[in-house]
Formats: sequence, structure tokens, C-alpha cells
Amino acid sequence: MLALAAAAGAIVLVVAAGNWAERFELQVKTDALRQAAAAHALGLRGLVEKHDFLPHAAARHPDVQDLLRAPGDPALRARVNAYFADLQVTTGAAALFLVDRAGMTLATSNWNLPTSFMGQSYHQRPYFEDAIRGKRGIFYGLGLTTGQSGLFIAEPVGAAGKILGVVVVKISLEPLQATWMRGSEPVVLRDSRGIVFLSSVPAWLFHGIRPVSAADARWIAEHVQYGNRRRFEVLPWTVSAPQGVDGFILRTTLDGQRARLLALDTPLPELGWTLTVTSDMKEVVQARQAALALTALAMALVFVGALYWRLREKRYAEQQSARLELERRVEERTRDLQKAHAFQKAMEDSLLVGMRARDPEGKIIYVNPSLCAMVGYSAEELLGCRPPYPYWHPDDLEKQARESDAALQGRAAPHGFESRIRHKDGHDVITMVYTAPLVDAQGQHCGWMSSVVDITAQKQAEARQREQELRLQRSARLASVGEMASTLAHELNQPLMALSNFAVAARALAAQGPSDMIAGALDEIVDQSKRASEIVKRVRSFINPQRALYERVPVATVIAHAEALLRPELQRHGVTLRLSLRDGGASIRGDQVLLQQVLVNLIHNAVQAVQDLPAPRRCIDLASELAGPAISIQVADRGPGIPAEQLDQVFTPFHTSKPDGLGLGLSICRTIVEAHGGAIAVENRAGGGAAFTFTLPTVP
Repeated sequence: MLALAAAAGAIVLVVAAGNWAERFELQVKTDALRQAAAAHALGLRGLVEKHDFLPHAAARHPDVQDLLRAPGDPALRARVNAYFADLQVTTGAAALFLVDRAGMTLATSNWNLPTSFMGQSYHQRPYFEDAIRGKRGIFYGLGLTTGQSGLFIAEPVGAAGKILGVVVVKISLEPLQATWMRGSEPVVLRDSRGIVFLSSVPAWLFHGIRPVSAADARWIAEHVQYGNRRRFEVLPWTVSAPQGVDGFILRTTLDGQRARLLALDTPLPELGWTLTVTSDMKEVVQARQAALALTALAMALVFVGALYWRLREKRYAEQQSARLELERRVEERTRDLQKAHAFQKAMEDSLLVGMRARDPEGKIIYVNPSLCAMVGYSAEELLGCRPPYPYWHPDDLEKQARESDAALQGRAAPHGFESRIRHKDGHDVITMVYTAPLVDAQGQHCGWMSSVVDITAQKQAEARQREQELRLQRSARLASVGEMASTLAHELNQPLMALSNFAVAARALAAQGPSDMIAGALDEIVDQSKRASEIVKRVRSFINPQRALYERVPVATVIAHAEALLRPELQRHGVTLRLSLRDGGASIRGDQVLLQQVLVNLIHNAVQAVQDLPAPRRCIDLASELAGPAISIQVADRGPGIPAEQLDQVFTPFHTSKPDGLGLGLSICRTIVEAHGGAIAVENRAGGGAAFTFTLPTVP
């Protein structure tokens, strides 16, 4: 009986020791799984938080909002594409893209890749549906274009309380899955419907922990969450819940072998996911077997107990080390956040542009140091102030009140407005003010943010530049007086010579007795006097351009008058003027007398070039031809031409090849042509002689 009792007691002791060892090891592994789950969850949250600000920041970019207002602007779309591509490279996101209210993609970071999202519609995606209703959208699924999985975070883009479109950032979780696959213990992530979408065991992907309902399957198909998949098999798991632990026992097959795992679920409510971490139960089984063996073998109990204790201490040290490592990482993360906040504050304080934030009623709620330095008031003096603000200029109170009311009502000019303010010490400051809506993290409009730029120095520089330009213009006009005097002498030479010739002819005719030719000669003297007066008046217009007489003049009229003026000289030298007019009756806008003077000078020079040639070669060609919206007029002779080394100098003032010339004729021609918006050029003809061509714009 005693032996039986002892045997029974020993069996009970062995069984109790085995059960205790099993529960203890389960608890230890559960604690380890809890720490591993916390680390994995921290990594997931950190990955999401790392990119969480991206859609919010991109939605506030002016180019993004402008593209939604003007989706057909190619230059604006190119800037947004480049901006998104730069954000994608900088942050490591998989992609960023912008969709309009209809769900069509307007801009994307992968615009230049074969898998570009450009022109794709994402209206059926849940993140778009949430964002277009003004909420933040989060959704995990396979990409409609690339077929690659990712987490999509969507942010509505709003202006003046109206949603214009949606900015979406795609985050790839494949690097995280690759890290899990390198581990020895299976890790699983499933959605709210129990479907596994991320796993270190590829065979478990897109399987459910329970049958997927018909309604859920329809929802997944409608939103194309997992591509073309319509059926989701149940995971080959057999689950049991041991007493006294938070996890559960999972029986399955891994790599063709049966496995028994301890698993622990960790909900991630902010993402709607559940994280499952596992650990092999072999150690639990070994612990139970060890306890049974230690109890059964009393002689080896101390040895086995010591060995187990050492194993436990080692495991505890590893857990302690893991806990310390986790705490160290948390401290590093906290320091990083503090540094980021300090860096952001340093950036705001170092801005040279003044920043001012106001609530919807106009109360100042934020100012940066640059604005305080600009107005001379401290932040404590400005915070809480309502219009009129202490730095408003006393002479512009009514104007600044109107501008402030317009900004608070959302009617501020997008290109900003100029405002004069009064510094606390009394001097004036000229500023440019740009105002934009202030939107909080929930997408709610909570006030107005203004950028204030000091342009006082710029305004002063512009005033100095205008004054200097006026002085330079006065100096230029004075400097041209000398040239105008020479111009008058040159231009009056021809009509004065004509007056002299006609006067001599009239005197000779008078000596012969009364004649009708005397009246004609006197008429010519009157005409040449008028012409000299017109030349004086037109030359004065060079000094004061407001006096120039510009009118619509037919090209044929200018040519006909010039020919009539030079007909006596042409006949005297036996020179033939051949006309080739193909202007189609075109007209130009200009001063008729000055334009006639250009032709007179050019034809007169041509006459001098051919007057010593044999009679058959004393010929001048005058041609006019339409050239698009301009008329081209050419005067060509058959004289000796112009030396090649002097072609670039013929229009230079006082340059002449004539012994008695002033060298101003061609310079005056160029001045007149350019004053009429045209250009003049010269070239030597292949058969001999020179050709002067000038073009003038025509009028309808």
C-alpha cells in the first residue's frame, strides 16, 4: 500500500511538475511574444507615422491646389509631378499622386514610368471615398495599375471650405514582410475581415481565419482590394486556447512538416488590423518532458533543476536585454521627435519673411521673430490683438481695414497686396502681404496664415533707378543736340540747293521777258521752302518724339513723291529709275516726309554711284514687295559697290567716302527706319553695284 501510495504520489508529483513546467514556459513565451508583438506594432506604427504627414503637407502646396482648379495647365502639371517625385525620393514612399473629385489622376510621382498612374481612375477605392467626404482615408490593397500591394493614405485637398480633390501616398510594406521572412518565427497581419494580407509564410497570404461572408466578398470585389481574387480559402489552422495564458495553440503545416505554435494576437485599432506573432511550442514540450524526467529521476533532480534554472536565467537575461533595447529605442525615438520639434522651431525663427496667424475673427494667434522685428513690437504685445493692429499706419487705417476684412472673408488677392505699416519707432515700412487658409490636422479651417515681406529697400531702389533713368534720358537728349545740328545741315542742303537753282532759273527767265515758266519756277521755290520747313519740323521730332506726325501712308504714294522730287536730278545726269512695285497697295504707319527723305537719300547716293558710268549702265532699280506682315523696299545701282571692309560702317555717323560729304545721310536713314519699327541693310550685288534694303511693318 505504501509502495502504491508512494508510486501514486510520485506519479502525481511528476504530473504536477510537468503541468507546472508547461504553464510556466507558456507564460514565459507569452511574455516574450507580447514584447515581440509590441516591437512589431511599433515598427508598423512608425512606418505609417513616418509618411503620415506627406498627404497633409502635399495637399497644402499651392501648385497642387492650383492644378485642381486648372487641370488642363501642362506647365502646372509638370511642376506638381516634379514636386511629387522629389517627395517620393526624399521620404522613401512608394508613390504619391493627385486625383480630382471624379477620381481621375492629374499628377503622380511616377509620371515618367511605364507603370504611371496618370489618367487612371481610383473612384472605387475606399480611401478616395473617405477623403472626398472630407475624412482621412486609410486602405491596404493591391494597386490597380501596378498590382503591387501597399498602404494608401489619402488627404482631401480643400480651399475656402470646398474639397477640390485628393492627395494619396502609397507606402510599401514589402520590406517589412521581407524582414519577417528572414526570421525563424511566423508573423501574420490580417485585416478586419480576417484575411491575411502580409505574412512571413507565403502560403498563408490571402487566406482567411474564418469563411469570408458574401457581403464582405462583394465589398472586396467592388473595391478591388486584392486584385481579381473572389475567393479566400480558410487557413489550414487548428486552434485551441490553453488555460492561464493570453495566447492560443496553433496546429498547422510549415514546409511540409507539422508544426505546433504558440500564437498571440495584438489588435491595431487605428489601422483596423490584427497582428499575430508565433513561437514554436517545442520548448514548451521540452520543458514538460524535462520536468517529468527530473521528477522521475530523483537522483538527477538537483542537476536537472540547476540546469533548468540556468536556462531560465539566461532566458530572463535575454528578455531583460530585449526590454532594455526596446526602452533605448523608445528614448531615441523621443529624442528624435524633440530634435525635430526644435529644428522646426529653429526654421520658423530663422525665416526672413514675417509670419502671422489669425483666427477667423482676426485675433492674432501666432507671430514669428521676423514679423516682430519688422513692426518693432514683441510677440507678447501682438498676440491676442484684434484689428486695428498697433502697427497699422495711421494714414491708411481705412484701406488696411478693408484689406483685413477681405482676407478674413477669403477674398485676399492670390498674388498678394502692398501694405504700408508703421514701425514702433515711427518709421514707415512697405510690405507685401500674402494670405492663405489655415487648416488643422483634421482638415478643418481654423484661421488665416499671412506671409509678410519687407519691400522697403526694393521700393527705394526702384525710386532711385527711376530718377537715374530720367537723368540719363535728359543727358542723352542733350548729347544728341550736336548730332541734330549736323543732321539739319545735311538734310537742308538739298532743298536749299534746289531753291538756289530755281531762283537762278527764275531770274534768267525774268531777264528774257514775261513767261509762264517764271510762275512754275516760283511754285517750285515755294514747294522747296515748304519741304525745308517740313524737314526742320521732322528733325525736331527726333529731339521730342511727341511732336512726330504718324499717319497711314500708302507705300506707292511715298515712292511716287520721292520720284517726283528727284526727277530733275535724274534727267540732268541721264539716269534711268526703273520701278518694280509688287506691294499690292500696302500701307504703312509713319511720317510721310521722313520716309520720302529715306528714299531721296538712297536714290541720290545711287545717282552719284552711276553718274560716271556709260549711258546703258546708268540705271537704278527701285523695287517693293510684300514679305508677310511687312513691306520690303530695295534701291539697287550698278556702280562700283562698297568695299567689303566698309560694309559694317556705312550706317555709322560721319563715315563717308565722298570728299565733300558729311557722312550723315545713311545714318539718318537708319534712324528714321528704326523709329518706324523697321530695319535697313546693305549688300553688294553679284553683277556689280550696291543694294540697300529696308523693311517696314504694314497696317491693315
